[in-house]
Parts: sequence; structure tokens; C-alpha cells
Amino acid sequence: MYQVIVMYGDNEPWWFFEDWQADIEKCVTFQSLDSAQAFYKEQWLKLHSQYAYINAKSNFLCAFWVEGDERWCEECDDYLQQYKGLALLKDYQPISVESGKEFYEATNSSGKTKCCQGLEQSLGRTAKA
Repeated sequence: MYQVIVMYGDNEPWWFFEDWQADIEKCVTFQSLDSAQAFYKEQWLKLHSQYAYINAKSNFLCAFWVEGDERWCEECDDYLQQYKGLALLKDYQPISVESGKEFYEATNSSGKTKCCQGLEQSLGRTAKA
């Protein structure tokens, strides 16, 4: 099964920290890759029109954000950028299929992009990347 997920939180969707699924706002499941790709493209176009900044990977993983959309992190004693993540996955794992270049060459990754390193280490979370 394929999933197209929309996430919102501190991390871009390619980090896959231990509790990454807690950030999922929407998940739509598909039997075929073609159907999942078509829905991903619809969601990508929608989010692209709403957010100023984009950072994308070539395998259907993309983060969108606007400056000023941040939350205070006690652990970091700083504000953390909040991201809207979009991902096409297979069984909740990254796929190896490459998305069209229009979905990752449109990257505009200016702005504040960081995550809480102290919190990640203190919780013992690791990335699957």
C-alpha cells in the first residue's frame, strides 16, 4: 500500500525520527503508485501556492514553510521553524522512485531551518534517513 501524508511540525519529512507519525495531519492510502503520485502532485501544487519556501528531495519528500511560523522550544531556548511536510511512502517507508524534477528542482530553501538537537539527543531519537 502507498500513502500520501501531510505532516506539520518541527522536522522536514525525510528525518523519520522515532515518533515522526505523531506529526501526521492527513494520510490517504492508495493501491497503486500511479494513483498515489497523482494525488501527491495535487497536494504539492496546493501547498506550493500557500508557502513561500520549499525544500524537496527527489523521492517524493517535500517540506514547505513560511518565516515566522515557529514554536518556542524550552530545551533549545529558541524558536523552531514549523514545516508542512508532504511525502509519498510505501508501507510508511520512503520509496526509491524519483519524482519529476519539477517537484524537487523548485527548491527555495531560504529562511530559518533548524531542529532541536538537544531534544533529539536527550530523548535518544535517531533518524532513519
